[in-house]
Amino acid sequence: MELLTFVWRDLVNPEFYIENGGLWVLLFIVFAETGLMVGFFLPGDSLLFVAGIYSGSLVNRMLPGGTGSDFLDLVVLLVLVTVCGIIGNMVGFWFGRKSGPFLFHRKDSFFFKQKYLYQAKEFYDKHGGQAIVFARFLPIVRTFAPIIGGIVDMDKKKFLFYNVIGCAAWVFTMLFAGHYLYQLFLVKFNFDLKKHLEVIVIGIVVITTFPVIYKLFFGRKKVS
Repeated sequence: MELLTFVWRDLVNPEFYIENGGLWVLLFIVFAETGLMVGFFLPGDSLLFVAGIYSGSLVNRMLPGGTGSDFLDLVVLLVLVTVCGIIGNMVGFWFGRKSGPFLFHRKDSFFFKQKYLYQAKEFYDKHGGQAIVFARFLPIVRTFAPIIGGIVDMDKKKFLFYNVIGCAAWVFTMLFAGHYLYQLFLVKFNFDLKKHLEVIVIGIVVITTFPVIYKLFFGRKKVS
């Protein structure tokens, strides 16, 4: 019945997914953000932060009674979500490798320039590992980073190594921050973060997207 009250803004509301879909929808969204190119609009960072707050109830839906430990609940979520993130990146990487040869032989057009493709390849040859790790913390960028890595034929073993590190670091940071900041504010300040999730989500979106926006508008060097 909850789905009948759906409005479009629910698509970027992490609490909507957790309340109506639970753990399995959470895992699918983490996969879809990088495994499906249309997943760039999904609320990855804020969803994991909120999932950390609701970790007990999420695990309880999969394992009735839960694990009996807040920490173990988080570990279960950490493992499952990280695996889905890794698989999602691998699917994006695979898609990039399949489409790469076609793009490298495609003629320039208004929307496509070969030089940008070669610039991307040069960048990934030098900084590909860092790009895959840090892209995990940047909305939209994390959707296309593994695809570009595949297009420019980044070394598969190198990609897999940094893929695992990036996914694990991202999931750990967001889940544990959500869970323990909730506990801290509730115990120390009697402040329930669950009642202010909209503000928190907006804050996370602003913080995580600011580097992208700054780079887009102010990061280019002025040509003298």
